[in-house]
Formats: sequence, C-alpha cells, structure tokens
Amino acid sequence: MKKILLPIAVAAISLFSCAPDKSKVVEELPTHQDAKESGPEANQADVTKGIGAIKEVKLTHPLDQERVTRGTAIYEMKCQACHKLDDQRLVGPGWKDVTKRRQPEWIMNMILNVDVMLDKDEEAQKLLELCLTRMPNQNVSIGDARDILEFMRKNDGEK
Repeated sequence: MKKILLPIAVAAISLFSCAPDKSKVVEELPTHQDAKESGPEANQADVTKGIGAIKEVKLTHPLDQERVTRGTAIYEMKCQACHKLDDQRLVGPGWKDVTKRRQPEWIMNMILNVDVMLDKDEEAQKLLELCLTRMPNQNVSIGDARDILEFMRKNDGEK
C-alpha cells in the first residue's frame, strides 16, 4: 500500500509546486503625488463626492432614456434584492430621494468603490451603522454605475 501512495503523493506535490501562484498580490506603493492627493487636504476638498475615481459627473437634462433602461435592468439584476425604490430599508437603505441627498459623484463612488467608501467615508459609515450589513462589491463598470445613477434620478422624479 505504501508503495502505491508514495508515487501518487510525489506526483501531487510536483504538480502543485509547479502551478502558478494566483494568490500573489502586487502591492503598489503610493507615489509622492498620490500621498499628497490622499492626505487630509484631499479628503477635505469635497467630502460630498466620496472617495474614488469619480470626480465629476455631467448630468443630462432631460434624462437619457437608454441609460435609464440599462440602469433598470442592472437594478433588477444586482440591486433589487437589497434596495427598495421607496424610503424603506430592506438589507440596504431605500433609494427614494437618494439623488436629492447625495452628489452624483458620491453615489457612483459608493457603487464602484464600496469597500473604501465603507472604511473611510463618514456618510457611508453612517449607513453601515444603520443597516449593519456591508454592501458587497457588485463589480459594475463605470458605465453601469452611470446607468444606475440615471435610473435613480428617474426614480426620484426627474424627467
């Protein structure tokens, strides 16, 4: 029995030791410029926009109906299980009037950069305290987040 198991064990060890290590994480250290931008001055620059890549959103008037349609589909697929369209909390907060309370940049940064927002943004931390559940990262693109924002605007009565 030992004679059979030994070659199998050796083969298994060989295979696993040659496999590429996909769990390695490459950590990029911030440059001097990044440190300046992420310091306390940057956070005080405009805390209403949240933390993330979205610095400016140009809203259209009237609403872009194609974006609303796409945003509706994304909401139904990824958001509806946790967020109602009225002011009632489900797992996460209801979406009614969210576009009247928050800047579009903040909303998109919350959708796209949820982990950092929940860790560092005061308003997002208040929502976490209220809901007691971390919003999962839904891995949406910037375009999808913009479509969700347009759907939220429609939900809030914009035309």
